[in-house]
Amino acid sequence: MKLVIGNKAYSSWSLRPWILMRVLDLPFEEDLIPLYRDDWVERIRAVSPGGKVPVLIDGDLLVWESLAIIEYLAERFPGRGVWPVDLAARVHARSLATEMHGGFGPLRARCPMNVRRAPKPVVLGAEVEANVVRIVAGWTEACRRFGAEGPFLYGAFSAADAMFAPVVSRFHSYAVDVPAEARAYMQAVMALPAWQEWVEAGRAEPWYLAESDDVV
Repeated sequence: MKLVIGNKAYSSWSLRPWILMRVLDLPFEEDLIPLYRDDWVERIRAVSPGGKVPVLIDGDLLVWESLAIIEYLAERFPGRGVWPVDLAARVHARSLATEMHGGFGPLRARCPMNVRRAPKPVVLGAEVEANVVRIVAGWTEACRRFGAEGPFLYGAFSAADAMFAPVVSRFHSYAVDVPAEARAYMQAVMALPAWQEWVEAGRAEPWYLAESDDVV
């Protein structure tokens, strides 16, 4: 399998399937296309019908959109823990992951992912603060109902954690104040070797986007 991704410094959608595949030790090659550079649109459109990353190529099969890739991996690798085994936990995890996929636009806009950013707060505004409250509530409910067996939302790391990995990055980079339980969850995600591999690579990239690097 080959996973086509964008810059590790900025590409939140690319991080989602990438970290899931790394943590679950699913074999893949990585093809990174630097975003917003010469010919980047043409290079992505050559492999992605939607013109966006990430894209998973598995033989003759092409899967685009992060959540679709995750669902494909669940089918391709049954029993590897992409989703929780318990039905109630799995239903909850899929609902929370889909809410993340389709929502929280104000947070995305105000706090673009940037793994190079030294943690520093910004004025969030009411809509972003509402996003934060809802995300923390979702995390808290998942951890309390289903997370007793481990440090992640449903105990073991799963697709739900992968979907929220960029949110963990945003909360960290913009020094968002969250309760202790949410902070402990964030620390568990950031302690993953796969997380550290991604961040180190992102920090080493030579490409910069002023609109992300200059957020104040």
